[in-house]
Amino acid sequence: MPQVDFRSPRLFLDAPLSEGSRLTLDRDQANYLGNVLRLRAGDTVLVFNGSDGEWLSAIEGTKRPESLAVRTRTRPQQRLPDLTYAFAPLKHARLDYMVQKAVEMGAAALQPVVTRFTQASRVNLERMRANVVEAAEQCGLLSLAAVADPVPLERWLAGRQAPRLLVFCDEAAAVADPVTALAAHRDTAAGIDVIIGPEGGFAEDERALLARQPRVLTLSLGPRILRADTAAVAALALVQAVLGDWAAPDPRLRRTDH
Repeated sequence: MPQVDFRSPRLFLDAPLSEGSRLTLDRDQANYLGNVLRLRAGDTVLVFNGSDGEWLSAIEGTKRPESLAVRTRTRPQQRLPDLTYAFAPLKHARLDYMVQKAVEMGAAALQPVVTRFTQASRVNLERMRANVVEAAEQCGLLSLAAVADPVPLERWLAGRQAPRLLVFCDEAAAVADPVTALAAHRDTAAGIDVIIGPEGGFAEDERALLARQPRVLTLSLGPRILRADTAAVAALALVQAVLGDWAAPDPRLRRTDH
């Protein structure tokens, strides 16, 4: 893996990147580079768009940053593991935290699901996408997790691909060794979905529906009840360590182009 440069500012741009191209900055980007980071013409930043890798680019402009001149590619595009994180939405800052941590842990897709005891009635998808971008910029990621529209739990389960492994994190499950349980599925080749319920847990009929899914692994996250945002980090860390791209240079999870 190429060395990540964490000293240089990084910026996500929704535009094609190639050597010699010039990209006009919007007002927010110009303000961020000029007024927040205090950068001027001639200073360099690293830019990425989620598909063309990372590029060293020079700031251009007279009184303030106006555009970027793309120079050389510093890292080729990297792909994420085929890992979807499904969750009952939380409110405000805790949802922000959960989205950022799921991105840092390598989730390729974020799927809000509405359950019986879901606390948040609305999901701000634009805010979720902004958190995805911010986490990618700060953590050296080159791919962006896809953000899906919220759907009822039953509809999401009905539309899942049967060969995918469903890791159902159930606070009511018997406490057992989660590493050993996950290791039994190291032959997974069709991708993984991890689902965490709301603070109030799943309703009994929802728990029964999840347990009937093909290729489901009901998993305990230990002897303590975790808050939903904490459970996200714990579950994704376990999956990545045993089945994902933490496990070995040649991970078992099929890669995705997100």
